[in-house]
Amino acid sequence: MGDDAQPHYARPGWFTQHVFNPTVALLTRAGISVWGSRELRVRGRTSGEWRTTPVNLLTIETTNYLVAPRGETQWVKNLRVAGTGELRLGRGAEDFRGRELTDEEKVPVLRAYLRRWKAEVGIFFEGTGPDSSDEQLRAIAPKHPAFEVLAAE
Repeated sequence: MGDDAQPHYARPGWFTQHVFNPTVALLTRAGISVWGSRELRVRGRTSGEWRTTPVNLLTIETTNYLVAPRGETQWVKNLRVAGTGELRLGRGAEDFRGRELTDEEKVPVLRAYLRRWKAEVGIFFEGTGPDSSDEQLRAIAPKHPAFEVLAAE
Protein backbone atom coordinates (compact mmCIF):
# COMPACT_ATOMS: atom_id res chain seq x y z
CA MET A 1 0.00 0.00 0.00
CA GLY A 2 1.53 3.35 -1.09
CA ASP A 3 1.55 6.71 0.69
CA ASP A 4 -1.49 7.79 -1.34
CA ALA A 5 -3.66 5.10 0.30
CA GLN A 6 -3.82 6.91 3.65
CA PRO A 7 -5.10 10.49 3.92
CA HIS A 8 -2.53 12.95 5.22
CA TYR A 9 -3.05 13.93 8.88
CA ALA A 10 -0.56 15.40 11.34
CA ARG A 11 -1.88 14.75 14.85
CA PRO A 12 -1.43 17.71 17.24
CA GLY A 13 1.09 17.24 20.01
CA TRP A 14 0.29 17.44 23.71
CA PHE A 15 1.16 21.16 24.01
CA THR A 16 -0.95 22.12 21.01
CA GLN A 17 -3.89 19.99 22.10
CA HIS A 18 -3.86 20.86 25.82
CA VAL A 19 -2.39 24.37 26.00
CA PHE A 20 -2.15 26.27 22.69
CA ASN A 21 -5.51 25.39 21.08
CA PRO A 22 -7.52 25.85 24.31
CA THR A 23 -5.81 29.22 24.93
CA VAL A 24 -6.51 30.45 21.39
CA ALA A 25 -10.09 29.16 21.64
CA LEU A 26 -10.61 30.95 24.97
CA LEU A 27 -9.25 34.25 23.61
CA THR A 28 -11.32 33.89 20.44
CA ARG A 29 -14.47 33.21 22.46
CA ALA A 30 -13.66 36.37 24.45
CA GLY A 31 -13.57 38.34 21.18
CA ILE A 32 -9.78 38.56 20.82
CA SER A 33 -8.59 37.32 17.44
CA VAL A 34 -5.11 35.82 17.57
CA TRP A 35 -3.57 36.20 14.08
CA GLY A 36 -7.00 36.00 12.42
CA SER A 37 -8.27 33.17 14.61
CA ARG A 38 -11.89 32.16 14.74
CA GLU A 39 -13.71 29.38 16.50
CA LEU A 40 -15.07 27.02 13.86
CA ARG A 41 -18.27 25.20 14.74
CA VAL A 42 -19.40 22.32 12.53
CA ARG A 43 -21.92 19.57 13.18
CA GLY A 44 -20.36 16.15 13.69
CA ARG A 45 -20.91 13.88 10.71
CA THR A 46 -22.21 10.97 12.78
CA SER A 47 -23.34 12.51 16.08
CA GLY A 48 -24.90 15.70 14.73
CA GLU A 49 -23.45 17.48 17.79
CA TRP A 50 -21.64 20.79 17.38
CA ARG A 51 -17.84 20.37 17.27
CA THR A 52 -15.52 23.33 17.79
CA THR A 53 -11.90 24.04 16.98
CA PRO A 54 -9.78 27.16 16.55
CA VAL A 55 -8.89 27.96 12.92
CA ASN A 56 -7.04 30.68 11.04
CA LEU A 57 -9.40 32.59 8.75
CA LEU A 58 -7.50 33.73 5.66
CA THR A 59 -8.79 36.71 3.70
CA ILE A 60 -7.59 37.35 0.15
CA GLU A 61 -9.09 40.60 -1.14
CA THR A 62 -12.75 40.10 -0.12
CA THR A 63 -12.84 36.29 -0.05
CA ASN A 64 -12.35 34.21 3.09
CA TYR A 65 -10.79 30.75 3.20
CA LEU A 66 -10.16 27.97 5.68
CA VAL A 67 -7.06 25.82 5.20
CA ALA A 68 -6.27 22.60 7.06
CA PRO A 69 -2.50 22.64 7.63
CA ARG A 70 -2.68 19.28 9.41
CA GLY A 71 -4.52 17.62 6.54
CA GLU A 72 -7.60 15.42 6.85
CA THR A 73 -8.73 16.68 10.25
CA GLN A 74 -12.07 15.94 11.89
CA TRP A 75 -13.31 19.46 11.09
CA VAL A 76 -12.53 18.88 7.40
CA LYS A 77 -14.43 15.58 7.36
CA ASN A 78 -17.35 17.15 9.22
CA LEU A 79 -17.51 20.21 6.95
CA ARG A 80 -17.50 18.01 3.86
CA VAL A 81 -20.56 16.19 5.16
CA ALA A 82 -22.41 19.12 6.76
CA GLY A 83 -21.53 21.64 4.05
CA THR A 84 -22.14 24.47 6.50
CA GLY A 85 -20.77 25.76 9.75
CA GLU A 86 -20.32 28.79 11.91
CA LEU A 87 -17.32 31.05 12.51
CA ARG A 88 -17.30 32.78 15.87
CA LEU A 89 -15.33 35.67 17.30
CA GLY A 90 -16.49 36.66 20.75
CA ARG A 91 -20.26 36.94 20.73
CA GLY A 92 -20.36 37.45 16.98
CA ALA A 93 -21.16 34.45 14.82
CA GLU A 94 -21.29 34.09 11.06
CA ASP A 95 -23.07 31.15 9.45
CA PHE A 96 -21.34 30.01 6.29
CA ARG A 97 -21.34 27.47 3.52
CA GLY A 98 -18.01 25.84 2.65
CA ARG A 99 -16.95 25.11 -0.92
CA GLU A 100 -13.95 22.81 -1.12
CA LEU A 101 -11.25 24.06 -3.47
CA THR A 102 -9.68 21.99 -6.21
CA ASP A 103 -5.93 21.38 -5.96
CA GLU A 104 -5.34 23.94 -8.71
CA GLU A 105 -7.43 26.57 -6.88
CA LYS A 106 -5.43 25.94 -3.70
CA VAL A 107 -2.09 27.18 -5.12
CA PRO A 108 -2.59 30.95 -4.49
CA VAL A 109 -4.50 30.23 -1.27
CA LEU A 110 -1.71 28.03 0.13
CA ARG A 111 0.85 30.68 -0.87
CA ALA A 112 -1.09 33.41 0.98
CA TYR A 113 -1.70 31.13 3.96
CA LEU A 114 2.00 30.33 4.26
CA ARG A 115 2.91 34.00 3.85
CA ARG A 116 0.68 34.80 6.83
CA TRP A 117 1.20 31.77 9.12
CA LYS A 118 4.37 29.94 8.05
CA ALA A 119 6.00 30.50 11.45
CA GLU A 120 3.02 28.83 13.12
CA VAL A 121 2.22 25.99 10.69
CA GLY A 122 5.16 25.71 8.28
CA ILE A 123 6.26 22.39 9.76
CA PHE A 124 3.17 20.73 8.25
CA PHE A 125 4.03 21.83 4.70
CA GLU A 126 7.16 19.73 4.13
CA GLY A 127 9.54 22.64 3.57
CA THR A 128 7.21 24.42 1.14
CA GLY A 129 6.79 28.13 1.77
CA PRO A 130 5.28 31.29 0.33
CA ASP A 131 8.19 31.66 -2.12
CA SER A 132 7.91 28.09 -3.44
CA SER A 133 7.04 27.54 -7.07
CA ASP A 134 3.48 26.86 -8.22
CA GLU A 135 4.58 23.28 -9.00
CA GLN A 136 5.82 22.77 -5.43
CA LEU A 137 2.58 24.14 -3.98
CA ARG A 138 0.53 22.04 -6.41
CA ALA A 139 2.45 18.94 -5.26
CA ILE A 140 1.44 19.42 -1.60
CA ALA A 141 -2.09 20.71 -2.33
CA PRO A 142 -3.78 17.26 -2.07
CA LYS A 143 -2.53 16.96 1.52
CA HIS A 144 -4.10 20.25 2.67
CA PRO A 145 -7.86 20.62 2.23
CA ALA A 146 -9.05 24.19 1.78
CA PHE A 147 -12.51 25.74 1.65
CA GLU A 148 -13.90 29.00 0.37
CA VAL A 149 -16.16 30.55 3.00
CA LEU A 150 -19.42 31.57 1.32
CA ALA A 151 -22.56 33.23 2.64
CA ALA A 152 -25.04 30.77 4.10
CA GLU A 153 -28.06 30.15 1.90
